[in-house]
Amino acid sequence: MSGFFDIPSDLQHSWAGLIGLHLREALIPVAAGLLLALPVAQLCGRFRRLYPPVLGLTTVLYAIPSLAFFVVLIDYTGQTELTVMIPLALYSLVVLIPAIVDGVRSVPDETLAAATAMGLGPVRRYTQVQLPIAAPAIIAGLRVATASSISLVSVGALIGNQGALGNLLAAAQKYDRPELAVNAVLTMAVLAILCDVLLVLLRVLLTPWMPRGARSGTKSGARPGRFEEAEVKAL
Repeated sequence: MSGFFDIPSDLQHSWAGLIGLHLREALIPVAAGLLLALPVAQLCGRFRRLYPPVLGLTTVLYAIPSLAFFVVLIDYTGQTELTVMIPLALYSLVVLIPAIVDGVRSVPDETLAAATAMGLGPVRRYTQVQLPIAAPAIIAGLRVATASSISLVSVGALIGNQGALGNLLAAAQKYDRPELAVNAVLTMAVLAILCDVLLVLLRVLLTPWMPRGARSGTKSGARPGRFEEAEVKAL
C-alpha cells in the first residue's frame, strides 16, 4: 500500500482532485444526454415510425470507437475535457432513449385519456403525466448510462491527461507503480457503486406511490448488456 495515494506531480491533481474531475467528466455527459433524450423520446413516442431510425443512429454512434471521436473533435475542442465529454454524451443516448420511450409507452391509455380530458396538451401530458409514471424505467436507464460513463472516462488518458482517474493507469505503466492502477480501478468501482445507490434512492423518492417490491423489481427499458459493451469499449 506504500505510495497508494502518492499521485505523480505531472498529473497536476491530488487523489481527491482526480475523483472530482472524474465525476465531472462522467456525470455532465449523462445529464446532457438526458436533456437531449427527453425531447427525442417524445418525438419517437408521437411518431412511431421515427423510433427505429433514431435507435439505429444511436447504435451506430455507440459503435464508433472513442479514439475515432477524439481524432475528429480534437481539431475543434483541443485536448480538453469537452473532447472526452461529447462522445460520452452521445454514447448515453443508446441507453436513455429506449429507456424513456419504453417507460412512456407503458403509461396506460386510460391515464392519457384522463389527462387529455382535464385539458392537458401534449407537452404538459408528457412532462406531468408520462414522465413521472415512467420514472422507474428512466432511472434504470440512467443507472446503466452512469456506470458506463464512469468507466469510459478513463479513455481520455489517450489525449493528454484528460482521463481523470484513468490517468493513473498510464502513470502506473510509466513509473512502474502497479499500486496506481489498483487505486484507479478500485476508486472507479466505488464511484460507480455510490452513484448507483444514489440513483436507486432517487427512484424511491420519486415513486412513493409504488410498492417496495414493485420498485425493486421494475424492469428497465434499457437494453441488457450495454454495461458489458461499455467495458469492452473502455479497453
